[in-house]
Amino acid sequence: MMNRRDAIARLMAFTGVAMVGADAFLSGCRPEKRSWTAFTPADVATLDEIGDTILPATDTPGAKAVGIGAFMAKMVNDCYDDRSHGVFADGLRKIDDLSRARHGRAFAQCSPAERTALLEEVHREERSSSAAQTPGAAPHYFRLMRELTLIGYFSSEIGCTKALRYVETPGSYNGNVPYRPGDRAWYNPMHRLG
Repeated sequence: MMNRRDAIARLMAFTGVAMVGADAFLSGCRPEKRSWTAFTPADVATLDEIGDTILPATDTPGAKAVGIGAFMAKMVNDCYDDRSHGVFADGLRKIDDLSRARHGRAFAQCSPAERTALLEEVHREERSSSAAQTPGAAPHYFRLMRELTLIGYFSSEIGCTKALRYVETPGSYNGNVPYRPGDRAWYNPMHRLG
């Protein structure tokens, strides 16, 4: 049986993501009394739209199709420590506040172009924030949202079978598979790292 750290390390290697909030994520996976309230259905709907703006539908379904909002809410509620939960929840409010200031309506009610422009602005803020360079500082809320979107999408059935080429059972080794530009990466659930 694989332990949680190995599973997360393999998922990060698989998706190519370095998870900044990994310590908060791992330390939060333990039962204890929490000081926060759970996300509302409106919060989950907003997280769906944030996720779908990060990974929109193209020739494959987008993040909203996998229920990314419910996934993010579940992961943050169940696995993040109080500090990271607070950063994430405050960030969700900041995105909605910024949307109301820019467009006069909540993020979930904006057009796809407005959502994209707003999240690009938040991403620029994240990249320039001092928290990104300060060891021990809480990660930026948008970094957490992007990471959970990638993890949730690429560990879902849709992400594994529609966005990636999926091999249900391992076959024989073929070290010379032709590659064409634009081919999707392979996913094999039996793949072992290192």
